[in-house]
Amino acid sequence: MPDTTQTDHRPDAAPTALPEAYAHCAALVREHDHDRYIATLYAPESQRPSLFALYAFSHEIARVRALVSEPLPGEVRMQWWRDLLEGQARGDAQSHPVAAALLDTVARYRLPIAPLTGLIEARIFDLYDDPMPSLRDLEGYAGETSSALIRLATLILANGGDSGGAAACGHAGVAYALCGLMRAFPWHAAAGQVYLPGDLLGRNGVIRDDIVRGRGGPGVLYTLKELREIARDHLRRLRELRDSVPSSAAPAFLPVALVEPYLRRMERPGYDPYRTIITLPSWQRQWTIWRAARR
Repeated sequence: MPDTTQTDHRPDAAPTALPEAYAHCAALVREHDHDRYIATLYAPESQRPSLFALYAFSHEIARVRALVSEPLPGEVRMQWWRDLLEGQARGDAQSHPVAAALLDTVARYRLPIAPLTGLIEARIFDLYDDPMPSLRDLEGYAGETSSALIRLATLILANGGDSGGAAACGHAGVAYALCGLMRAFPWHAAAGQVYLPGDLLGRNGVIRDDIVRGRGGPGVLYTLKELREIARDHLRRLRELRDSVPSSAAPAFLPVALVEPYLRRMERPGYDPYRTIITLPSWQRQWTIWRAARR
């Protein structure tokens, strides 16, 4: 569900010490992105704080829409993050714990800036109520957000080096993002957001207004069914690329182990995309990630 908590962006706020900033990121991820939090516990202890900083940054960007009443203030917030990463807003970075930890992580592991600013740029779509035009656009959005996050996590796990596996990151991220967007369908539909691709919807006789008004019938269900199969195709291609992923990078991929169990939940009798909350018990998520980590 959308988060409405806020972090102080005021330039005159007290500076945050780095240990406190990293601790803040870990707490943020534990509360709002628990699957990635669990997965990060399988990373070397020295690298966990930076992974939490990366995931906390992603959360900060993803929740911008929930913090604003219209797109323009959201774009201003996005621009603040872009300026920060491009070296134009460092003066007030120390008052923002996620910003302070992220900048330290970028410097520590020599992370490229382009994927981070690309993630911000892709997330501008979230601020508006325009429907996702096509499957190609949706996969591109997933690549710029979820796949980029996995790729950056593998660079941290390689201590700033590049150990390969870029194609695997791409498929893993798209599968994870598609699953996440389908799980979030009830909240997105209520907020007027439509991430189901327009070309699939059109082929199934559904338009945006059908979704935001809580209708669509079999056409919505069939579109979601197609999207589940597309997510599974990315999982299949990820399995084919398994040998390209070094064992040290495994923690970045562990949350993807939950995609198939989530997809199966959507296929249970009585599934209503507008009302059914797709989740798993905490023990099952932990067990699934643990089993994936042992492979």
